[in-house]
Amino acid sequence: MTDTSDLTKLAQKLVAEGPHKIEPTPRRVRALFGGQYVIDTREAYHVWEHPYYPQFYVPTSAITKDANFTKNSSVPSTSDKVQFATLSAGGKRTERVLVFTTKELPDLIKIDFAALDQWFEEDVPIYQHPKDPYKRIDILASTSSVKVELDGTTLATTTSPLFLLETSLRPRYYLPPTSVNWQVLSKSDTETYCPYKGRANYYNITVNGKEYKDLVWYYQYPTLESAAIAGHLCFYNEKVDIWVDGTKEKQ
Repeated sequence: MTDTSDLTKLAQKLVAEGPHKIEPTPRRVRALFGGQYVIDTREAYHVWEHPYYPQFYVPTSAITKDANFTKNSSVPSTSDKVQFATLSAGGKRTERVLVFTTKELPDLIKIDFAALDQWFEEDVPIYQHPKDPYKRIDILASTSSVKVELDGTTLATTTSPLFLLETSLRPRYYLPPTSVNWQVLSKSDTETYCPYKGRANYYNITVNGKEYKDLVWYYQYPTLESAAIAGHLCFYNEKVDIWVDGTKEKQ
């Protein structure tokens, strides 16, 4: 049976407190599930359940004829203002669905982002969660010197880094692969996804006989907006020592 305890807590929180913020979006939002488009709408909402990034909530009319959608029981302690629901298509089924009838979220459906196979904004795939319309990424070529060390071992040094500046986050330094000490790197099986940059792969670092997992990541095929960082490597600032133009960063 599907564990929906986290959705229960979310529904109770949103009924009691309301969302952090909600805004309609003009984007066409679609989602694939079991080989079928189960969502297709231009009437989606960005709903910030917390201050950090939004999720998509959609009206009932967004559910396509190729999907089977059924409301189930009410979520406990929500005064019948939120119901669980089931969505199925193409032989697949998920119960990671909530239907809201609150003042702030009138007849809006939340489907857990990870429960569906692929989401799209217009014709562009999105990953991990919807993009925040109030965030942006700038990728700036620089001639500043960047040196990376760990436990006294030099991991990389370059005077041609790319500075990636993402709203509200610390700078990240993407370094050319030829500037890296490959003797201390080994491939990791870890993959993560970013809505702004795409799929990231990782390397581990081994220095002085100790292995440090996933301290380096790279995007082999980044999204179009982040195409400049393709093949460049980024070291986890918080876990290594980095100097920019001779000044050591605070971790």
